[in-house]
Amino acid sequence: MSRLYDRLDALREHTQRQLDGVLAQGGKGTRQNVIERDSFTEMYTQRLARLWAVENGLCFGRLDHADHTSLYIGRIGLSDDEDRLMIDWRAPVAQPFYRATPASPMGVTRRRHLQTRARRVVGVDDDLLDLDGLADADRATLNGEAALLASLDARRTGRMRDIVATIQAEQDRVIRSDLSGVLVVQGGPGTGKTVVALHRAAYLLYTHRDKLARRGVLILGPNLTFLRYIEQVLPSLGETDVLLSTVGELYPGLTATARDPADVAAVKGDARMAEVVARAVRDRQRMPRKPIEIKLSDHTLTLDQRTCEAARNKAARSRRPHNQARAPFVRHLLNALARQSARRLGRGAIEEDELADIREELRTEPAVRTALNRLWPYLTPQQLLIGLYTSAERLDRAAAGLTSHERSLLRRDPPRGGGEWWTESDVPLLDEAAELLGEIDEHVLRASAWMAEEERAASQSAEREERELELKYAKEVLEMTGIADVMDAERFAARHRGGDAYLTTAERAAADRTWSFGYVIVDEAQELTPMAWRTLMRRAPARAMTVVGDIAQTGLAAGPRSWDEVLRPYVQGRHREETLTVNYRTPGELMAVAADVLKLVDPALTAPDSVRDTTEHPWSLRVTSLTESVGEVVRAEMIEGGRLAVLVPASLAGEVGAAVTAAVEGAVAGPGAAALDSPAAVLAVADAKGLEFDAVIVVEPALILEESPRGPSDLYVALTRATQRLGVVHTGPLPAALSRLSPRSP
Repeated sequence: MSRLYDRLDALREHTQRQLDGVLAQGGKGTRQNVIERDSFTEMYTQRLARLWAVENGLCFGRLDHADHTSLYIGRIGLSDDEDRLMIDWRAPVAQPFYRATPASPMGVTRRRHLQTRARRVVGVDDDLLDLDGLADADRATLNGEAALLASLDARRTGRMRDIVATIQAEQDRVIRSDLSGVLVVQGGPGTGKTVVALHRAAYLLYTHRDKLARRGVLILGPNLTFLRYIEQVLPSLGETDVLLSTVGELYPGLTATARDPADVAAVKGDARMAEVVARAVRDRQRMPRKPIEIKLSDHTLTLDQRTCEAARNKAARSRRPHNQARAPFVRHLLNALARQSARRLGRGAIEEDELADIREELRTEPAVRTALNRLWPYLTPQQLLIGLYTSAERLDRAAAGLTSHERSLLRRDPPRGGGEWWTESDVPLLDEAAELLGEIDEHVLRASAWMAEEERAASQSAEREERELELKYAKEVLEMTGIADVMDAERFAARHRGGDAYLTTAERAAADRTWSFGYVIVDEAQELTPMAWRTLMRRAPARAMTVVGDIAQTGLAAGPRSWDEVLRPYVQGRHREETLTVNYRTPGELMAVAADVLKLVDPALTAPDSVRDTTEHPWSLRVTSLTESVGEVVRAEMIEGGRLAVLVPASLAGEVGAAVTAAVEGAVAGPGAAALDSPAAVLAVADAKGLEFDAVIVVEPALILEESPRGPSDLYVALTRATQRLGVVHTGPLPAALSRLSPRSP
């Protein structure tokens, strides 16, 4: 082990010296010198980050082969001038560490798991695969308990840990699956779906870095608490530039964490809302019912319905989004007004040059600008949705396909300062609106809303030409320096324009709504609405994705019945599916209780098999008052050095949260990083999805069944978050599905 860390330290020192040497050159010199310096600076900085990220648990295993050779397995590959010291866990030669069995040893006699603390080996566990092939000297060094079960019994830390030392064969098969296409990983609670997805991201970045580094990898999670829970896994594997996001963060400049009531969220997430947004855009392209009079200083012009409709048809034929289609619309009307103005002034037939002069004069007339803005305004997505939500008349016109009750659910008061107005359900609708509206030309905003179209086109053409030259130059420099395979020419060209300096791929992707990712991983995918899927698929035009989830755990009122139902609109059934069947988290006694609730979801479903049992039998306790009793119960169930969660119906989150935080020192109420780090946390069931705790207390299960749109699914989720102990506290009768619980006396 010491030799491995010596080599790691040497690599760090060497890389740091290289970085210091580059930085010492300063920012002087030719443009080529500056680009070379910056490219090498980034390369060495990224390399140093990876070398520091793998410090803990650097080496976790060894393979002893039948030919009496050994191979160490770790987080990265290490070698010196003489030997290959350690193999990266993602390399093909490391596969036997995860897949070899006594029936198919793959040339391995012993698989050794190494448990480390800091730089010391504190435990050794052996899997014997071929006793006859083991040398006599090695037989005397065999060691005991399996590493997997040891890791399962360990206390939770509030953050997900990587599983590179304990990946199982069925998980390894999924992790190393092909890059192309859509892979669905279906698995019940505790089957390791999330860690498999994260390790798949690390594996794909290792195996296909040349394809993925430029466009990046997006990992989409159900909520911010979940992202905080998983955020350390990929850095611990040496991958530091992956974008973690929720649906509420997919629209740049907005982090929407507020949730709509379930019935409102159901309407906003419905696929019919795509047509509602489209109708809302068309509704703002107004055609006058009677002629519009435009009074100028010396005469009056008129825009009639026929002329406006001709302009709208011309805009439609351009096939541009609303804001870009405004240019041909306005141009047509200005030409019509210019000819009309020439006639009113008695100028008769005029040349095109004279017509252009009149048209440009009309552009600056306030009355003309007002009329054109009223007919076809520039719009942002926010303006469109605010105008839609706050007007019953606009809702009636745009949402004719919805029921009157559904339209009433969308109705809102205008935003006021100081409050969080946008919800997570709004983000896919903002994204849909952005697609239909298009960008507002920066030149228009910067110079004048009435800048001549020819001038804008000329300016844009010159800018494109300049950027192409910069990109070509950047590519030549990177190829000359020999690092074109790891540096992004587009990024360095942008850097030296001054507007995108030193942004990582993840940072650039987060700021660009139109960014196309090289790969997308979706966790808890059963929670995505049809509108959220539309948003996500725009980020994955190549349809290179891993979709992870459990249909039985969906909390959506109209949750999907199958993955084919979810994906068919986008891949027409061309996806492949893997199923994880082994529950590594939840002990058998707890899973038996949850399995009875699963029958309420669908009698045909089968719960995953648990790999272990414990002596802790799940219990129930009936109390007369939650506020008087729940704090004391939580205090008694605390696990030293571990984490406990109190999972409650959303309507009781405030009441129970106040009681627990008052009675238990360090306890917190509500989602967020504090809930992960505290010894006890009170969470609504929706906030606990994807998380795990040493102990869980479920409060008022009957109310969870009653008030949730998918009550049985939510209760199933709540009952499967614990790795050790489970209890239920209730004031009313216990649901019949929980009959396996052992009653406790108050």
